[in-house]
Amino acid sequence: MRRHLAWRLALIAPTALAASIVVFFALRVLPGDIVRVIIGDVPVSPEVQEALREELGLNDALPIQYGRWLWSMVNGEFGGRSLENGEPIRSIISRHLPVTVLLAGYTVLLSIFVSVPLGVLAAVAGNRWPDYLIRVATLGGLALPNLWVALLVLLGLLLFFRWSPPIIYTAPTADPWNHMQMMVWPTLILAWEYSSHLVRVTRSTMLEGLSQAYITTARSKGLSERDVVLRHALRNALIPAVTMLGLQSGTLLSGALILETIFGLPGIGRGLVQAALARDYPVIQSLASLLVVLSLVVNLGVDIIYTLVDPRFSRAT
Repeated sequence: MRRHLAWRLALIAPTALAASIVVFFALRVLPGDIVRVIIGDVPVSPEVQEALREELGLNDALPIQYGRWLWSMVNGEFGGRSLENGEPIRSIISRHLPVTVLLAGYTVLLSIFVSVPLGVLAAVAGNRWPDYLIRVATLGGLALPNLWVALLVLLGLLLFFRWSPPIIYTAPTADPWNHMQMMVWPTLILAWEYSSHLVRVTRSTMLEGLSQAYITTARSKGLSERDVVLRHALRNALIPAVTMLGLQSGTLLSGALILETIFGLPGIGRGLVQAALARDYPVIQSLASLLVVLSLVVNLGVDIIYTLVDPRFSRAT
């Protein structure tokens, strides 16, 4: 197990490096010019524009620009400074990252507490009305785009309740009530999609497990149905559910980025949108690379959870 985790940990660096190369060079083929964004509508001579470009290092060869940015990522500067306003990217990350982490954390916790019981209930009540109701609800979570649901939620709140979420974000320690009002709707929308995957996986694996011979043996020994379901069938059903947690981490982060923009949350998604509009290459590169590393770390965490759910995984690796 230790060798496996060490190998997975060693793969994070080359994977993140390959992703950073793709992000860096992909940005360079996009239209737009950060110099024009900085200057705005002020008429300036081509010489002034060229001097600004030289000052920002945009005239250097692309490998040199990439090497300079990569070094700033590993020496603690996290990408250097913003080209638009000169703010250290480290400050930008420290301002935006906690919001995204909180939103993702709320979503995962809510999804786990909801999806596992619902998946078990759907399997135990197979092909009866609770099962049908749960399957229809999860079908909506899988089929409806987060963007569309978020816009409908905002429109419904305004039309029926004459209320909209606050637009000024506050940390949970500063103003818990305001924080909850801003976070509750994007969390519920994300959790609907995220938990729908988990419910369906839990249900299918529970149905398969309940038909196995060891379940029949457990029942023949006189164990209660509660013990059979929770202590035997559910334990094996959790393994594919944990796998789904890792596989859906990318979907969770992408959904969080979209909903942050819609609900005005100052997270990584909003920072990426603002940087993209300004063609602020270092900020985009640093934030995108950070998201890649977060996804890799989440998948590494899933491997660790495997050993807690199924000790056979530890012995096999």
